[in-house]
Amino acid sequence: MGKRFIIYGLAGWCMEIIWTGLGSFLNGNVTLEAGTYIWMFPIYGLAILLEPIHNKIRKWPVIIRGGVYTALIFFIEYLTGWALQRLIGACPWDYSGTSFSVNGFIRLDYAPAWFVASLVFEKLHDGLMNIKFSKYRI
Repeated sequence: MGKRFIIYGLAGWCMEIIWTGLGSFLNGNVTLEAGTYIWMFPIYGLAILLEPIHNKIRKWPVIIRGGVYTALIFFIEYLTGWALQRLIGACPWDYSGTSFSVNGFIRLDYAPAWFVASLVFEKLHDGLMNIKFSKYRI
């Protein structure tokens, strides 16, 4: 379980680097400058909490599964953003002043990106469950 937490954290970081790099490109920055926050590693690692949900809803239509995951991701993003605001006095991904922001913690216009990311998570989860390191599953 701990290994999967680390893999989800690293995968999330990689996806965010690609996302912010593409955002740079769309804003005219051909160097594809990208970034993330150290805080995001454990937050992306929380994808491990979606595994039992995936196991229960895997036969549901993709549109419903993606919607469920997107809602849960928004909930986790809001909750962790709020918690960081309380703990350290700032939310690293402050969306204040942007369109479709909810209290600066989530952006509703990111729903399609989270929908796609959640389906990537399903594939990653299934792949990880088929990998064995020594005699134990990761």
